[in-house]
Amino acid sequence: MTATLRRNLLSLCILAFGWAVGATAYAQAAAAPAQPAAAPASVSPATTELREAAAKAPTVADLQKGDPGGTLTGTIADVTMTDAKAGPTLADAGNQIGQNKVAINFVWTLICGFLVMFMQAGFAMVESGLTRVKNANHTYMMNFFVYGCGLLAFWLIGFAIQMGGAAGNANLGGLNPLTGEQGISLFGKTWGLFGKTGFFLAGSSYDVGVMVIFLFQMVFMDTALTIVTGACAERWKFITFSVTSVIMGALTYPLFANWAWGGGWLSQLGTNLGLGKGYADFAGSGVVHSVGGLTALAVCLIVGPRIGKFNRDGSANPIIGHDISAVLIGCFILAFGWFGFNPGSTLGASANGNLRIGTIAVATMLAGCTGTFGAILYMWIAKGKPDASMSGNGLLAGLVAITAPSGFVSAPSAAIIGLVAGVLVCVSVSFVENVLKVDDPVGAISVHGTNGLWGVLAVGLFADGTSNYGGSWNGVTGSVTGLFYGDASQLAAQLVGISTLMGVIFTLSFAINMVLEYVIGHRVSAESELNGLDIPEMGQLGYPEFVFRPEPVFAAAA
Repeated sequence: MTATLRRNLLSLCILAFGWAVGATAYAQAAAAPAQPAAAPASVSPATTELREAAAKAPTVADLQKGDPGGTLTGTIADVTMTDAKAGPTLADAGNQIGQNKVAINFVWTLICGFLVMFMQAGFAMVESGLTRVKNANHTYMMNFFVYGCGLLAFWLIGFAIQMGGAAGNANLGGLNPLTGEQGISLFGKTWGLFGKTGFFLAGSSYDVGVMVIFLFQMVFMDTALTIVTGACAERWKFITFSVTSVIMGALTYPLFANWAWGGGWLSQLGTNLGLGKGYADFAGSGVVHSVGGLTALAVCLIVGPRIGKFNRDGSANPIIGHDISAVLIGCFILAFGWFGFNPGSTLGASANGNLRIGTIAVATMLAGCTGTFGAILYMWIAKGKPDASMSGNGLLAGLVAITAPSGFVSAPSAAIIGLVAGVLVCVSVSFVENVLKVDDPVGAISVHGTNGLWGVLAVGLFADGTSNYGGSWNGVTGSVTGLFYGDASQLAAQLVGISTLMGVIFTLSFAINMVLEYVIGHRVSAESELNGLDIPEMGQLGYPEFVFRPEPVFAAAA
């Protein structure tokens, strides 16, 4: 296929895609459901006693015969009673219902947190597979240790900064101990800055609901931290990586997460300024992925490219990873874990609009699939062949992009968001390498940073106003609604969030890591880098049965 033909086909695909986006957006806007009529004034029901027939439990003789159909299990006999002799009361039944609701939400949130934790294995496989065999052990160890040092920092300090003022979540029992948000008064309004309750998970935060939200938020934090390890692989000192991870887990990540999720000022843009429902980031395109991607960009700018990556004229040399099979398997592990990431962010599976978990799961799956398709199609047209590593990154890009809007958009919108992400990651990888001259071995800056920002923006465009999470979002009555469905102010709130990510979080990360550069340095020695980091940094080869041969270094390398 000639270059001219490929360009023409690419242009045709872009035009077709633009037409599809416009047509779909118009059709969805036209078909947007009308707002439901106001509910009639509530009428207090007449007091009703618990009837004896309803309270009758199976006899012991019945239970001793077994219960193959499950009809005798989970009856009034299983309700905890205040007075066993008097029998169950309405209060007993009500308390049991409430506890069961919260228990379901606890179990759902914990299981989804366990899925997100398992994503660490996927990250390790992707990052190691896309780097050279001489650095395999070092790359795996960064992914392994980031879990430990990040968790420790988050437990000691980060969780309190992020969630110290997050009380009021009905799904998890109220989270009532988390009432300490430090704010500032501006223009007659109070704006949250950071939390002050929950250090060490001690005192009043020794609470069952607090423990659930801690575990779930901790694995999200760990995801943000591990994004940086891939972008800086093959030349980053292990000690500096460790310090950076501790600071990120204790300060950088929790700070923005507080502003978005913990009662901070971004979430108050709706109540204080009337900008939509405030900054809306359902599962973390901005909070998790953009924070990780922008931190990765900051550190990459400081640590510099790998030896031999760029020539003196600025052109880039390909440095091929050692195991594409591991990369694609890792991508599938990550895609599986995303079903904990996005649906789990309802923080419940009963009441308060949580039955939308199926819609969220389908949106997640669709965006990942169309992201893969978009990347494959782009590479096939632009380069003449589909690229395996870029296909995997297309899958991840689609998943990253749908993370913020997954709770607010329809299936067609999710497919469009993912398709854009698949093309965008290919364009961004080329831009980062050829224009910014930044060496990112795994494409983490583009997958997570660029597409995290796209996901945040997509909320302000595609949110269709049909979600209902307890009747409000960020304290503003109604559902999150984007520009294509009539609310331009939500897009404004999203743009404030994007500006904060790029202006504050990137700058803070760059400043912190510049200090570390002067104190302990980020980069290993040239000798260690050329020989591989497994022995100098880890003391053991990842593949000890292999014999390494010297790699050529381009004579014109920078």
